[in-house]
Amino acid sequence: MTYNLITILGPTACGKTRVAAKLAHRIGTEILSADSRQIYRGMDIGTGKDLADYVVEGRQVPYHLIDIAEPGYKYNLYEYQRDFLEAYNIVRARDVVPILCGGTGLYLESVLRAYRLDEVPQNPELRAHLEGKSLEELTALLATYKTLHNTTDVDTAQRAVRAIEIAEHYRQHPVAKRAFPEICSLTIGLDVSRELRRDRISSRLRNRVEEGMIDEIRGLLTKVKPEDLIYYGLEYKFVTQYVIGELTKDEMLTQLEIAIHQFAKRQMTWFRGMERRGVHIHWIDGAKSDEKKIEEIERLWKTTVGE
Repeated sequence: MTYNLITILGPTACGKTRVAAKLAHRIGTEILSADSRQIYRGMDIGTGKDLADYVVEGRQVPYHLIDIAEPGYKYNLYEYQRDFLEAYNIVRARDVVPILCGGTGLYLESVLRAYRLDEVPQNPELRAHLEGKSLEELTALLATYKTLHNTTDVDTAQRAVRAIEIAEHYRQHPVAKRAFPEICSLTIGLDVSRELRRDRISSRLRNRVEEGMIDEIRGLLTKVKPEDLIYYGLEYKFVTQYVIGELTKDEMLTQLEIAIHQFAKRQMTWFRGMERRGVHIHWIDGAKSDEKKIEEIERLWKTTVGE
């Protein structure tokens, strides 16, 4: 088997970015991000960009698909796949195997299973019909479609409406063929126990608050409408609600922590679904040291005929 991609995936707070950066430094390659929120400029602390992780032993590890859109813009899967292919071809032209790293299941699967996508326009009539429905109602409606839309990230009504809009488009229109290279990935999953994952999420949330996450979002609100930040969910949803007075600080922190734990659980459900749909994931123990993880990845690489 000849690999032309290494993928490192896992739930939030599993340490995948740090491992990917250290591996990239060791083998002399570059990282392609698969994170649906880290594409936005200025959304740094809340998305956990951890850009310091990309500096290893004093050297900058090149990365792509981070900070490529303005906050407030509703970037979509079609655009991600387009931008991924451009970055992938740039890195492959340097005769190295890139590392795809992230936790957004749909972005990952669109690459690993070579989705054929259309650019889906807004549907004003459908949006008018869905206006006023609750997130629970919209989620139930989305479940009636035969679609692979990533329900992991559907945690606001706006995102649910967009997911239904996409699903309805594909129901009514045959998918146009789109050129896509043959991707053969060594795919690594970092598996952490539920208890360790919960501890890491709680600790990381406290650190983000101390690092200025609330002030970051206050600053974004001088340029972006509250409903547009809420659209991004998780930190940007709950902290925005706090800043505009819809939640107290204690309510915000409690609800946000619960939401992140639920998000991580949905991520793992998505990854298990990817396996059922034919993506082979080599799971390694996320509690091991970074060095042990990298050694295990290198062993997996060497047991096959890599490039």
